[in-house]
Amino acid sequence: MVGRLLHYFKKEWFLGGMLLAIALAAVIPSVGQSGGALHLDKFTTAGIALIFFLHGIGLSPEAIRRGVSNWKLHLFVQGTTFVAYPLLWLIFGPGFRVIMPEALALGFCYLFVLPSTISSSVAMTSVARGNIPGAIFNASLSSLLGIVITPLLIQLFMGMEGVKMDVVATVVSIATMLLLPMVVGQLLRPLLRGILETHKAITHKIDKWVILLIVFNAFSDSVVDGIWADFALSTLALTLVLAVVILLVVVHTVQWTARHIGFVREDEITAVFCGSKKTLAAGVPMAKVIFGASPMLGMLLLPIMFYHQVQIFYCAILASRYANQKAGIKDV
Repeated sequence: MVGRLLHYFKKEWFLGGMLLAIALAAVIPSVGQSGGALHLDKFTTAGIALIFFLHGIGLSPEAIRRGVSNWKLHLFVQGTTFVAYPLLWLIFGPGFRVIMPEALALGFCYLFVLPSTISSSVAMTSVARGNIPGAIFNASLSSLLGIVITPLLIQLFMGMEGVKMDVVATVVSIATMLLLPMVVGQLLRPLLRGILETHKAITHKIDKWVILLIVFNAFSDSVVDGIWADFALSTLALTLVLAVVILLVVVHTVQWTARHIGFVREDEITAVFCGSKKTLAAGVPMAKVIFGASPMLGMLLLPIMFYHQVQIFYCAILASRYANQKAGIKDV
């Protein structure tokens, strides 16, 4: 029993790390706060650039070119990410603001306008035996489009609630933080690809470590500013339940729609895993740019943190089912 628990925690160390980061923020917020002993606000900025530099090295131009021609799949995935999800906020946003604190409701707004993931979307598509070139192209395209579309949608939706920002400056800041290192990494790919592949065990964990530090920093700032003082555990439970419901509704709506518009099985899989995902890796640094050092940042990030864990867990189950069906194994 103990061995099984240790194996589980070793496998799910990232989830445990996020819980630990939040716990440490509650106990020693002065260490993790912006300008604190560790100066995490500056350290994580460099870490974010490193993450996307490594993504740039890892992106295969050949695989992206192979996925370009399937325009029907691309329109479907990007439409789900940047049209269908934001519509959920327009429909249900007023209700969210009634049943939860304003900052948390805006966190769901932020979740709905984020781009898709890259690594986990492609990984799940691969496990499920879907259209991998299409997944690489769509996940990469979503990240690039999100640099512009996400700030614009934030201004459109949150601007109604008094949240103001310089959209052009925000887009430039996000592009500098995320896109520029990725382009540099892509240019240096011929030289550094071999080194990256040799040290996969290390490089694949860097993004998770940086995210943990950002979470520690964001929640420390929130604790120092007293944001969580009147925050009930029932609200946390509500956030988790909503994250689960949103994911299940979107995944199975995408699945049903893809089948009924005639997608082949491989394209359906890609649509499901690229269209339903939301990025934590890009979402956290983008939030730092968009919302700055706002004490609300921890609460704004809570929905995407919950959603990320739920999507990984459920999509892993779904990918396994797709793989079993392909292999002719009965799905129980």
